[in-house]
Amino acid sequence: MPHLLTVAVDLAAIAVLTYGVYYRRHRRRDMLLAYVGLNVGVLAVTMTLADATVAAGLGLGLFGVLSIIRLRSSEISQEEVAYYFVSLALGLVAGLAPDPAWVAPALAVLLVAVMAVGDHPRLHERYRRQEVTLDAVYPDERALTARLEQLLGAEVRKVVVQQTDLVRDQTRVDVRYRLRPAPAERRPQGAPAAEMLPARGDEAALVPAPRS
Repeated sequence: MPHLLTVAVDLAAIAVLTYGVYYRRHRRRDMLLAYVGLNVGVLAVTMTLADATVAAGLGLGLFGVLSIIRLRSSEISQEEVAYYFVSLALGLVAGLAPDPAWVAPALAVLLVAVMAVGDHPRLHERYRRQEVTLDAVYPDERALTARLEQLLGAEVRKVVVQQTDLVRDQTRVDVRYRLRPAPAERRPQGAPAAEMLPARGDEAALVPAPRS
């Protein structure tokens, strides 16, 4: 019975993490199987090692070995790496089934809650990062920052120059910036309101309403 409860808690936690949190925010379907398979695989191996009275150090060693595996089929972002480690940790904690019995479910809830809050879209929603290649060399950092703010239409917070090519006259930078709030669109005072009037066929045209 304890094993069934542990498996149920782990499957519920990984389902909430992958389908309820990750997929709804990142929409990458191919990673779902990787996360679920990793979690269930680690759970099965850890439960087997625990039943065979293998030292807990071997379980931690398993965590270390799996943590250095790199998925070379496609590039994954740092956010997806975090989900990868949490999926692994959920299976390991549930498989070890520490005493008392409430510890594993509590840790599962904590891990899922941390990811749900830490990866929330409203947290630093206007902050961005990207690599930009400029068609000029900027020896002055202030001029470089001004050029990037002009291109991105944002407030540059940090610039890391990765490469300066004097032959091709290019500069490659890693820029972290904050989007400016969009200005509120206001209709000029006295401008006529617009309404939808029927046009040709089934189409509709947006035309100014006649003045009264």
